[in-house]
Amino acid sequence: MKEELETLLKETVASLSQALTEKDVSEIRVKVLGRKGSLTQLLKRLGTIPDEVRKEIGRVANQVKTDLEAKIEETLVRLREKERKAALERERVDVTLPGRRIPMGKKHPITQILEQVIDIFSRLGFEAVEGPEVELDYYNFEALNIPKGHPAREMQATFFISEDVVLRTHTSPNQVRTMEKKRPPVRMICPGAVYRCDSDPTHSPMFHQVEGLLVDKGVTLADLKGVLTVFVHQMFGEKTRLRFRPSFFPFTEPSAEIDIECFICGGKGCGVCSNTGWLEILGSGMVDPAVYKFVNYDPEEVTGFAFGMGIERIAMLKYGINDIRLFFMNDLRFLRQF
Repeated sequence: MKEELETLLKETVASLSQALTEKDVSEIRVKVLGRKGSLTQLLKRLGTIPDEVRKEIGRVANQVKTDLEAKIEETLVRLREKERKAALERERVDVTLPGRRIPMGKKHPITQILEQVIDIFSRLGFEAVEGPEVELDYYNFEALNIPKGHPAREMQATFFISEDVVLRTHTSPNQVRTMEKKRPPVRMICPGAVYRCDSDPTHSPMFHQVEGLLVDKGVTLADLKGVLTVFVHQMFGEKTRLRFRPSFFPFTEPSAEIDIECFICGGKGCGVCSNTGWLEILGSGMVDPAVYKFVNYDPEEVTGFAFGMGIERIAMLKYGINDIRLFFMNDLRFLRQF
């Protein structure tokens, strides 16, 4: 039996030296030291041997068991260290490789144009003012000289939340709110999102506007023309020709729309400008005296002008884009161009 124990020790040590994984070691442990393992079966025979040699055989068996457990633990440590080194090698970073540039995000083209417009008017002394996008009917229409039943309401294609609450159709309500709080002089612009029930290649249910207001003593149409001429030249270039064309807006009188010379055909006429040679960019006019009564301004003392432009419209003209929906599709192939 002593020879069997020694043979078992040698064979097990040899098996452990060939083990490649912790699973292999676990299987060897069970095969030798488990309840039905080889060593366990040998120990069950101790009761069948003579008393005079049982003590010696028991000592040898205990030593074999101790040696096997130590060898198993040693093998596990060796395999774990080997696996750790292999993992470190797999995860090794070659610092000599060239670095990979992290892709940087950029501002959306609408944001870029919006900031450019704000910057131009800020340098002309206009203060940017923001207000609620969910607006009272009073501020969105009535205080802008568009009472209930007025035909101009049909021009707005309004989203109504309730009878007296709407998604603002323009940012002009901020002008009324500002005049209620501040006495002249007032020089402000109102950038922000607006909403109308309209959707096609040139219209979106949600788009962005910047509307402006200047009220003071002695303000004339010449001041309006001067400010907007500076804006056009700053936005589209010093050589850009522009014209003021009579129009109608309920809250300005007289009113005018501003056209710039078509940058595609140079004013000769093409499909983009409908063969007119001109492209509309914004609306404007002198503030109708009827608006002043809503904010307790004296129309005999002050005059003013207002203007408004769609940022998507400006961006489409500046970048030569023919479908407003491209701004809201979030196609990276489109956005990376800006």
